[in-house]
Amino acid sequence: MSENIKIFCVNNQKEIEVEKGSSVLEIFNKSGIELNSRVMGALVNNRTQSLNFRVYKPKTIEFFDYSSPHGERVYIHTLSLILYKAVTDIMPNAKLDIEHSISKGIFCRLSEDCGENTLAQINERMREIVEKDITIERFEEPTKEVIEKFRNAGMGDKVKLLSYISEPYTIYYKLDNVIDAFPYELTPSTGYISTFNFVKYSYGYLLVPPSKENPSELNKISRQDKLLAAFEEQYRFNNIAQLSNIGDLNEAITNGHAPVLIKVMEALHEKQIAKIADDIAQRFKLNGSSRVVLIAGPSSSGKTTFSKRLSVQLLTNLLVPVAISLDDYFVDRQNTPRDESGDYDYESIYALDLEAFNKDLNDLLEGKEVEIPTYNFETGTRNYTGKKLKLSPQSILILEGIHALNPQLTSQIEERMKFKIYVSALTSISIDDHNRIPTTDNRLLRRIIRDAKYRGTSAQNTIARWPSVRRGEEKWIFPFQENADAMFNTSLLYELSVICREAIPVLAQVGKDQKEYNEAKRLLNFLTMFIPTPEKEIPPTSLAREFLGGSSFIY
Repeated sequence: MSENIKIFCVNNQKEIEVEKGSSVLEIFNKSGIELNSRVMGALVNNRTQSLNFRVYKPKTIEFFDYSSPHGERVYIHTLSLILYKAVTDIMPNAKLDIEHSISKGIFCRLSEDCGENTLAQINERMREIVEKDITIERFEEPTKEVIEKFRNAGMGDKVKLLSYISEPYTIYYKLDNVIDAFPYELTPSTGYISTFNFVKYSYGYLLVPPSKENPSELNKISRQDKLLAAFEEQYRFNNIAQLSNIGDLNEAITNGHAPVLIKVMEALHEKQIAKIADDIAQRFKLNGSSRVVLIAGPSSSGKTTFSKRLSVQLLTNLLVPVAISLDDYFVDRQNTPRDESGDYDYESIYALDLEAFNKDLNDLLEGKEVEIPTYNFETGTRNYTGKKLKLSPQSILILEGIHALNPQLTSQIEERMKFKIYVSALTSISIDDHNRIPTTDNRLLRRIIRDAKYRGTSAQNTIARWPSVRRGEEKWIFPFQENADAMFNTSLLYELSVICREAIPVLAQVGKDQKEYNEAKRLLNFLTMFIPTPEKEIPPTSLAREFLGGSSFIY
């Protein structure tokens, strides 16, 4: 006689009885829950599980589709495995690298040239794999045995990665004749993947997934040549340093090369910042343009430290940097726009008094003395306290904030007066050849340790707030990044091996009963891939110090 267990379904807030040992998919089919698109998996007691996961005790389950971050990860990783299988079938001697997100897709490289006919064959093979709905087998075996399997498959990147991980068992997946490993669950079979494309993109290729708003349609590709160039600059450096993935980094740290790596990365940053300062100075001295430097970037991208280091370099060009805080131009709190939840939307550009800001900016550029406001965050009011500012002939205005590249912010300022800089942490290395490290993960980890260290905010609260931050970035920052005159990558090859020391104990405090546990656990699993590096070699002016502490700059 079968035994039943009770399952509480978060999606419809109902409890159902199912047979003990039922799979997540069987429970979903019995629940009557309807999602916007095909189910990708579920959070079982706040942990991501595959649809094949079997349940033997009472649980709380929340099913998700592609529209959720969990579903998107499942979809993208499964699609990556299908791409790898297709490339192996069509171009058996080619090496596939899946690198970073750009233009609403995933940028990839192939070690062999792929003409139009071959590209069409890869797409056709991917569609055949999907139509056949081939089972994706999941295995968990002793790590030593898995290493040998990857060694025999010629996947040296995974061999090196697993050699430095102390886990006794490793999960890997098998699709027909290929094996691979991913840091997330996959779908039970290839038929769950429906919408995709693999297209030529600049000097590489783009794996295009569906739109999150409409999973039956492809994401619309937009050219992001400046962002791609920033990634490519780091890629070339990585090739020279022979540091492409976590396994390479762990090997370098084990061999005692961390101090040299830190020095080289810091010198590279300084060289790039100096070049940007030189470009600004050249334009300014040539025709008086570029007097307003606008610095934008997403949360935890290191905008503040970058602006301070840029100011130092401008001084070496005999220019006087003058900073104005955009925060001081917030409208009074009662006039702040609301978001879809009814909360104050401080990330909206309309939370700023654009008219007052542009007037003051124009007056300053015309040589007038201007009284600058100060925003009181406790009372939610903008006050004038007699703080006055007047530019000297050699003054350069520095404006740093999330809206700095939005044309609306400085609509009344001549374009020739602006020098626009986009700053972001474009993660420099990958987990392995087929698994990228999302730039958002790099920034989230920075924010978690900074908020815990300086703002008394738990990892749980930072993670809970992150989706709202991301929505604001998608709306107010990313659409304008290609407007930049210069892009600066604030990520450092070594930084995640240092961040892991700080972040692991903070993330470990997120309880299993909390909704944010799943994300905390995902990040913890990721960080355990790194061999920790002491931070003592990191100079006090480093971008990393903004988050780790110990900076010589005053924030």
